[in-house]
This record gives sequence, structure tokens and C-alpha cells, in this order.
Amino acid sequence: MSQHEFLELPPLMSAHGTVRLPGSKSISNRVLLLAALAQGTTVVRDLLHSDDTERMLDALRVLGVGVESLGDNAYRVTGCGGDFPNKEAKLFLGNAGTAFRPLTAALALSGGSYELSGVPRMHERPIGDLVDALRQLGANIEYLGNEGFPPLQIKPATLAGDVAQVRGDVSSQFLTGLLMALPLLGRTVSVEVVGELISKPYIEITLAMMARFGVKVERQGWQRFVVFGGQRYVSPQEIYVEGDASSASYFLAAGAIGGGPLRVEGVGKDSVQGDVRFAEELAKMGARITMGPNWMEARAPESGKLNAIDLDCNHIPDAAMTLAVAALFADGTTTLRNIASWRVKETDRISAMATELRKVGATVEEGADYIRITPPAQIKHAAIDTYDDHRMAMCFSLAAFGAAGVRINDPKCVAKTFPDYFAEFAKVTQAVPVIAIDGPSASGKGTVAQRVATALGMHYLDSGALYRLLGLAAQRRGVALDAEARLADLAGEVDIRFEGEDIWLDGVKVGDELRTEEAGSAASKIAALPMVRAALLDKQRAFRRAPGLVADGRDMASVVFPDAELKIFLTASAEARAERRYKQLKAKGMGGSIAALLQDIQARDERDTQRSVAPLQQAQGASLLDTTPLNIEQAVQEVLDRYQALESK
Repeated sequence: MSQHEFLELPPLMSAHGTVRLPGSKSISNRVLLLAALAQGTTVVRDLLHSDDTERMLDALRVLGVGVESLGDNAYRVTGCGGDFPNKEAKLFLGNAGTAFRPLTAALALSGGSYELSGVPRMHERPIGDLVDALRQLGANIEYLGNEGFPPLQIKPATLAGDVAQVRGDVSSQFLTGLLMALPLLGRTVSVEVVGELISKPYIEITLAMMARFGVKVERQGWQRFVVFGGQRYVSPQEIYVEGDASSASYFLAAGAIGGGPLRVEGVGKDSVQGDVRFAEELAKMGARITMGPNWMEARAPESGKLNAIDLDCNHIPDAAMTLAVAALFADGTTTLRNIASWRVKETDRISAMATELRKVGATVEEGADYIRITPPAQIKHAAIDTYDDHRMAMCFSLAAFGAAGVRINDPKCVAKTFPDYFAEFAKVTQAVPVIAIDGPSASGKGTVAQRVATALGMHYLDSGALYRLLGLAAQRRGVALDAEARLADLAGEVDIRFEGEDIWLDGVKVGDELRTEEAGSAASKIAALPMVRAALLDKQRAFRRAPGLVADGRDMASVVFPDAELKIFLTASAEARAERRYKQLKAKGMGGSIAALLQDIQARDERDTQRSVAPLQQAQGASLLDTTPLNIEQAVQEVLDRYQALESK
């Protein structure tokens, strides 16, 4: 996947609707492994389709387990009763911790020779505590790289011992993997947890899933677990995977920030997943939450603004990341504590979260096991790096509710747990609307766009004026109109504002010098320079603010705002445009001949339509509006009618 891929999320105004959640990653991979270890055949329904589950499915097939796709996210798994058919195998498990840790334990106690590896980041995620616990039971495991980290070599061993100790303060997946594998020994074994056990709700998921497959675990507080001998996994024949509660967090937060109501289906108050408690913590921030057995719904606070919180997040380590981004929209400073496990996930999430929150303007303090976030006065547009971490990408989609939108780099990393996330997010969020009006020089698009903006109470962007203003700034600073790199730098430096009919350049009001043919010619020349167009792109998109924007230019609908709600290609005959321009100049006491103006317009049309970058053309999805027979009032009304027709659908 190219590291240069990105997704530009426009500024969002609101969020409401209903989302059906994909299956839980944690439950999906637990169920797949238990079905493989069980006696009998299990039909698993609503399985999450993602990179992590694909790694588990691939591994089970390599191990000789019968896995058959039934379509519609359902699989038939023929269990092996704890005796994998293939006793030698090499397994590549990507960056799937929910596959790597439990498989390590199950294979270490099953009497075969196996090599387990993953992507480079997986080889940086600790596994030493799990290996130490398995060695206490006699397992033969070697490190093939750095001590305490994957990749691993597992060899057949004489298994003995009835007590294993495992640290509980690094990852709950160590205890999960150990508990799920212990029934393979056929005797009573106790597991003692050293230190505080983090992410307890994930252990509750493990115990609940083991019970569904017929194995009971005696829990003595959170420090000791006993798996009695004589138990074996037996297929429940059919099992449904709950919707993913961690994924629910992004949509619940969107409803709380964007008004709502936004409902998620597939998980609710009856869920076995601890991350449903995210809804309780969001409620502490002021969100209005309602729940049913299999759904949850969020609305914005009565006041419209979230409150800051100070929270121990041990019970919702993954979903707590969503609170960190929601803190951008809260009054005051939010502190999230007891999140040391973030540092050993797909990336060092505390460091990554702090870095990216600072990009959008937040003040952030990070510690070994906490993060403290003070929101900015205004959230800035930023390109968010995602660190090949699905949750970073999904969390920061919420930053688009700021005034400027947000860019998500490497958006496909969400395939780890929620491949369709951004498509589903777009269905329930409403972007700041844009009316894009493109057309050739002197077609009247500027006047029409400005009047439409006034009629609708929206902001206005004259993109042609941006290029004219840059040309004017270049002339004032002695920059040649073919000095592409210097002009691109200048584009990032100049301060441009539109206020009603007034235009300001670097704090100085600009007058009729922008409407001269010389200014228009300069604008057309520099608009053909790729570096200049790229530099002005972000500046143009920054004009998109609530309650909406009307933008006119040459490529508003095709390049700058391809998601515009209404796209108009406004044109008129060259003769009509020359006559209109002549009347404009004459009204301002400026000279010119219709013949010369016609020649200039035709030359600019040729140049604009033939340029290599964003040539002038009717954008896909744009409707044509020929104003040759229309006056300004009629053209404006036609655009308003088309917009209102869209809004009424």
C-alpha cells in the first residue's frame, strides 16, 4: 500500500442515522480458535471480515482445520478436538495480536513444531510474559529474533506443572491465550496473575466464550484462575458474533459531537464486551445516551458542548482512544489515565495520539500511562499520520467536525477491523454543503455565485480572484510569473479574505486592479503552473465553513470540491461574454473594444481548455447552465431552484 494514499474528509456539520456494526474482532478470533479446538462442527455467523480474522482463518487452514465459507460472513469450522492435523507449519500472522497470542499458547501445548512470525511491528510487540508462563508448564519455545519478542519457534515438549504465573499489566491477551489453551492439557491447572490485571472486560469475553464451548473457569478475584481437568471444548453447533463495541465508539462520539441521534446496531446493554461501557463515559462528558438489548444511540448534550473528564480507562483501553479525540470538542482539559497498554499496541498509541492531536492545535501532555488534552480555540486542518493503526485512522475521522476538515493518511489501514469504515461514516455524517460553479472567463459565474451565496447566507469563494491576487502579490514583490517554485511559496504566505463584496490581500483592501485584463492574463498564466495550483488547493478548501460555501472558478467541481452537493457548469457564447465584459469596463470608466475583448476571451478559452493541469471542462455530475439568453437575476434564480430541488429530495 502506498504511504502517499490519503482521504480528505470535508468539514462536517452534523451526524445522524443508523449504522450496523461489523462483528467484534476480539470475539471473532476467539470463536474461530475455540471452534477449531472443539469436538464437532461449528457454524460461525456474523464473523468480522478483516485483516485480523483473515490471518486467523489462514492459520487454521495451514494447521489442517476444516474451514468453509458459507457466504454472508458465515463459516463452517470442523473442529480437531485439540489435535491439529498438521504437526509442522510456518504461520504468518501479520499484526494480529488476537491471533498471534492465543495461537502461540494453543500450539505450545499441542505437541507440534511451528514457526510463528508477523510484520515488523508485530516483532516489536512483547510476548515474553506469555512465553515465560508457557515454559512453566514445560513448553519448548525459542525466540528467533530479539529475546521476549516474536518471531517464535515452538517445538514438541514434555508438558508438566499445574501452576503458571503471568503478568497482568502488559496485555490481557497473554492471560486470554493461556486460559484458552489450558483445557488441551487435560488436567487441573491454576493461573496466577502477577501485578494488576489490565483490560479485565476482555478476560470476561474470554471466559464467556470458553463457557459457550463447554469449559468453565473458576475465577478467584482477578488474581487466580482455575481450569479444572476433564473438560474439553464441545461445539455449540452455531454461534453469532456480536457487533464490535470498540467500533461503536466512533459513531457514538460522532452522534455526541454532531448532534445525533446516531444509532449503532449489533451491540447493546446485553453485550459481553466491556467496551460498551464507553457509552457510560461518553455520558459523563454530557452526551445523551439510550440503550436497548442490541443497540445504542447518542445525541449531543443539551448544552451542545461536551464536558472535559478525568477518567481511569483500564476498563476500556481501546475505546478510550475515541475519548482522546472527542476531547477536542470538550470544555476544559481531559485526562485519560491507566492506559500504559496503549504503548504496546499496533503502535505506541500514547505517543502517536499526542503527536497527531498537536497537529490539529491541541495542547497535549503525555506520561508513561496517561494523556492530558486541552482543546484549541479552533481545530486546524492537518494531515493525520495513522502508523498502520486502524484505530488512529478511525478516531481522527472525528476531527473533521472541526471547522476545516481533516486529511487521513493511509486510510486503508482500517481493513484490520472495519474495511468499510469510511463509507459507513460518510453515510451518517453531513458535510458542510458546497455549490461549485465553474465556467469560462467572463461567463458571469462570479456575479452569479456571489449573489447565490448572499441569498443562501453562505460563504463565498472567488477562486479566480485567488489567482489574480497571487499575480498581484507577485508583481508587488517582484516575482516573475514563470518562477513556479517561488510563486508556490508565495501562495502559502499571502493572507486572503473575502468579506461581502470586499477582497483583502495581506490586510489591504483590493479594488478594481483585480478586474483589469492584465490581472486576468496574469492569473491565467500562473493557474497553468502545477505547483501553484497545488499550493492554492488547501487555501481554497479552507473557505469551506458552516453553514455552506458557494465557490466559482475553473475546477471547483472537478478538483477542489469533487464532493460538492451541486455542480454547475455556467457558460455563454464568446460574443455574449465579450459584450458583458465591455459593459462592465465601460461602467467603471475603463476603455476597451469588443473586438479586442472577444479575441482575448477566445485565446484564454483555448489556453484554459488545453492546459495539462485541471483543464477547463464540465465536471462529471455537473449540470450545464447556458446564460447567453439570461440576465443575472434569471441565472441566479436558476441556480437557487436547482439547489432547492436537491435539498427537497
